[in-house]
Amino acid sequence: MVRIIPMASSIKPSLSSLRFSGSSSLSSPNSYRRLASFHLSSAVPQLQTFGLRTSKFFKGENVRISVSAAGNAAQGSTATAQENVLEWVKNDERRMLHVVYRVGDLDRTIKFYTECLGMKLLRKRDIPEERYTNAFLGYGPEDSHFVIELTYNYGVDKYDIGAGFGHFGIAVEDVAKTVDLVKAKGGIVTREPGPVKGGKTVIAFIEDPDGYKFELLERGPTPEPLCQVMLRVGDLDRSIEFYEKAYGMELLRKRDNPDYKYTIAMLGYGPEDKNAVMELTYNYGVTEYDKGNAYAQIAIGTNDVYRTAEAVKLCGGKVTREPGPLPGISTKITACLDPDGWKTVFVDNIDFLKELE
Repeated sequence: MVRIIPMASSIKPSLSSLRFSGSSSLSSPNSYRRLASFHLSSAVPQLQTFGLRTSKFFKGENVRISVSAAGNAAQGSTATAQENVLEWVKNDERRMLHVVYRVGDLDRTIKFYTECLGMKLLRKRDIPEERYTNAFLGYGPEDSHFVIELTYNYGVDKYDIGAGFGHFGIAVEDVAKTVDLVKAKGGIVTREPGPVKGGKTVIAFIEDPDGYKFELLERGPTPEPLCQVMLRVGDLDRSIEFYEKAYGMELLRKRDNPDYKYTIAMLGYGPEDKNAVMELTYNYGVTEYDKGNAYAQIAIGTNDVYRTAEAVKLCGGKVTREPGPLPGISTKITACLDPDGWKTVFVDNIDFLKELE
């Protein structure tokens, strides 16, 4: 969909926007009350936004009472609005659409994914005026499956993956057979097939030509073989709360592994065996990671990008692109960062389906 969404500058309101209209004299208590009654209902929330005490602007007992009442009403109204937005997030029709990252040789990567991992090339588009090419690959059509969006920028043949990105997960019916195929095609196997530590699931790890890691998980037939994106975070509980409230994901499971000093949490929009999920990993004592410049973002479908951006802001996330249509194609999106700086782009569901047409 979109390879890189530029960050939008943060716009902060100024005190000059807090204007109190009217020509009433402030010489009597009645005038104070009229001013408080007619104007403070809108001014108080803005003053509170700046952390200013209203008594600095208005003095007198009657005004303080009116300000207090207006402030309490405003707080109650704001709290209700917040609850409504977060409740809407839970009921929004959301789905992980695709994961975007950069590669140094598009044809080489396409060849590896199709021949070794069994993916299909779904579509490819070249944007010469912006000097990049996209390729979409996966195990089924984009309107129903989670897929990969590769980005090749003209003349750039290498990227830094960094330490924050972990791996992608792919469910296969026979891990050993897949590993043999990867080896035959010249791929790199970094962990031979075998049971996961402390469990029974057979896994293996391989690397693609750019060094991205893939975890192969042995499972029966599944509607979503491209099943995981693993990212490392600095505070797991903080991330879980954010992904649940702002992104509307469900915490599917959480597992602590003290022997190896890490904890993981699986979050998503449905069971792991039928949907793609986020695997967030916390390594004991590590609060920040170098993200490099290779991995880009996750795209998630939503019914309303405007309310989505509102929810992200309410939950402490940073909106880097305010909601609205993209130039040229009119698809409405909004882009944001989670508490660790991982980027997500939310895409209007109806617009996304029109774009696929």
